[in-house]
Amino acid sequence: MKFRPCIDIHNGKVKQIVGGSLKDEGNEAVTNFSTEQSAAWYAQLYKKDGLKGGHIILLNSRESLYFEATRQQALSALRAYPGGMQIGGGITQENAADYIEAGASHVIVTSYVFSGGKFHQENLEKLVKKIGKRRLVLDLSCRRKGKDYYIVTDRWQKFTDVILSEQVLYRLAGSCDEFLVHGVDVEGKAAGFDRELVHILKEHTSCPVTYAGGIASMEELKEFEKECEGRLDFTIGSALDLFGGKVPYHIIAKL
Repeated sequence: MKFRPCIDIHNGKVKQIVGGSLKDEGNEAVTNFSTEQSAAWYAQLYKKDGLKGGHIILLNSRESLYFEATRQQALSALRAYPGGMQIGGGITQENAADYIEAGASHVIVTSYVFSGGKFHQENLEKLVKKIGKRRLVLDLSCRRKGKDYYIVTDRWQKFTDVILSEQVLYRLAGSCDEFLVHGVDVEGKAAGFDRELVHILKEHTSCPVTYAGGIASMEELKEFEKECEGRLDFTIGSALDLFGGKVPYHIIAKL
């Protein structure tokens, strides 16, 4: 189990938001934290502390007036820490290699593979052919509906018809290097991690899995480690003192 740092960028600024509140219309989101520090500043910090495998997420759609400002922030972070971070948000077969060339270790993909609410094997194959499975992270972030967790796309706004399960994880693992999974229902709420989701994820062992969502204290981190039996990596956003929370970064960075 290791800590994966994050840099979330919305409307051209590093922010932490409530995951389920993000809306393309009006570029709106409930914001927990916003800073004038650049994305590159955070990337340089993670580089100094030797933290690899974190993720940069562009939270604006490509149609947004803010997208270019958000993209430039992301590119500056990649330049600050070449090979040290992954990037996601609007990744397709057409631009994936550009981000790798810009310094990303991996690209993180959801909507291109799960477009229109359905899984598209052909798009996944295009990505693998373009950049190779070792450069690809599949974002299987999900929200609960009924008794099941459904993969969500388009900045977590749209449900797909794909239920997250051990079978789905094993099927997709052959085409990627890692999974990133946000528990969107608890993301940004500092209300505890999603135990049932963590239980599903911990059973998957064929590739690394990073869980995000709801870990808000050192005590909860210990509970998370116990629940996942140390099998999952984790990220902490809003609850981290770097982003206005109370979890001490200097301790987490040494785990």
